[in-house]
Amino acid sequence: MHIYRADLKDLTACLTLNGSYETDYVWQVTQREDDGEVISRFRPARLPRTMRVPYPSWGEGLLAHQERGDLILVAAEAFEVRGYIDQECQPDEDIAWIHHLVVGPPFRRHGIGETLLARAMQHARQQGLSHVMTAVQSKNYPGISFLQRRGFTFCGYNERYYRNQDIALYFACGL
Repeated sequence: MHIYRADLKDLTACLTLNGSYETDYVWQVTQREDDGEVISRFRPARLPRTMRVPYPSWGEGLLAHQERGDLILVAAEAFEVRGYIDQECQPDEDIAWIHHLVVGPPFRRHGIGETLLARAMQHARQQGLSHVMTAVQSKNYPGISFLQRRGFTFCGYNERYYRNQDIALYFACGL
């Protein structure tokens, strides 16, 4: 497996990767107000059946991220892109923001996502940043579990982050 910075040809291959996933759980969010307090609760909830979730559409963003100099790494084998990570360094906020981490379904559970994440975190450390952050759909239980196993912790949410109005859960990891 070769990990390297993406070029324009690689970006096209990245956009053709299937980022959809299947899940048996979602993070259920409940919120209420009580005596001036806002109380939010998050808990994993089992679904009655497996749900297939498409990856959020965002194609035009990858080229814009490449043009502004974000770190876009691809994992390729025999000239075939199998996964990628898109990370923006934000030195004024002391964080690296992972916009996307996608591995094609046939290549998952082979360490590709973990390797891409490790390389992006190494890059953030080299830039002198102290944290890495990302947003994940509340439905993306496999992605949430992946991040938690790698030291990321829940740190917030946005009720209307995605175009389809899905809830985004924020996770962060100290470097």
